[in-house]
This record gives sequence, structure tokens and C-alpha cells, in this order.
Amino acid sequence: MPNPSILINTLALQEAKDSSAVESIITSHDELFKAELFASHYTTPASKEVQSYADALKKGFEAVRKNSLLSNNTNIEIYQNIKHNTAGFRTTPGTTLKNDRTGEIVYQPPQNSDDLIGLMTNLEKFINDDSISELDPLIKMAIIHHQFESIHPFSDGNGRTGRIINILYLVNKE
Repeated sequence: MPNPSILINTLALQEAKDSSAVESIITSHDELFKAELFASHYTTPASKEVQSYADALKKGFEAVRKNSLLSNNTNIEIYQNIKHNTAGFRTTPGTTLKNDRTGEIVYQPPQNSDDLIGLMTNLEKFINDDSISELDPLIKMAIIHHQFESIHPFSDGNGRTGRIINILYLVNKE
């Protein structure tokens, strides 16, 4: 293949489009390809969000390939690329997941910053140390995703970050 990056970029955009749709960020293929061609010009806010996801996926892929690890630092970089900020793990309490219709709190993730960092450190070890568990990689990925979403380490963007972590975990296991 003369230019394999074309295939990789196209696949990353498709994944970004589909994953972002889960978050009600909807865009068209035409908008995405225009945004890819003209990086400084986004046709819609949704195409900008999807492009950010695709960029985060590509940067995460490069980091995992380089280090052969899926570290907390990589997870933070993915989040920062998605959200266009320099924030890290949540440090202030108050995060809850609520039913949009009723306002009822459905789940309250860990609130203490030290607990959150401890849980993410434990998850990082589980992701990267195969001696901890001999589970099939697909089963282990599901556990990783559940744990990541339960810890809910970021103030926003956990779903998109978690879905990228899924992909990178499996890529690292090939």
C-alpha cells in the first residue's frame, strides 16, 4: 500500500464519528473529511469534536506503540486532546451521574482525589501486567472499561476516553 496512513486516518475518523454519536455528537462523513483536509476549518462544532476524538486516538496509538504500555499519563493525554485542556484527574468532589429526566442520582463515583488516584494506579497495573490475570483480552477489556467508567476520573469526556482506552488496550494485545 503506497500510503497506509490514508487507511489509518479513515478508520480513525469512522471510529471517532461512531463513538461520538453515542455522546449525541452527530456529524457527516463529508464534514469530517473536509475537517481532515483543512485542519483549521471545521464546518460544524460536531466535526470539531469528532476530529478531536480522532486526533486523541491517533496520539494514544502512537504512545502505546512507543511505550508498549497504556499508562495513566497516556490516558490523561487522551482526555486532554479530546477536551482541549490541560486538566488531569478530578481533584474536587461533587461529581455524580444523574437521571436527566428525574434528577435522581444514579451513581456517585469516588470523590476523594487520593482514592481516585489509587484506583487509577491499580487499574493501570491491571491493564499492563498480564501476570495479574489470565483472562481473555476481550473479557479483560470489558472489566477495564467498567472499572474506568466506575472510577470516572475526569470531570467530562470519560465515555470517549474510555472507548479509546478499549481500542488501545486491544491494539497493545495483538
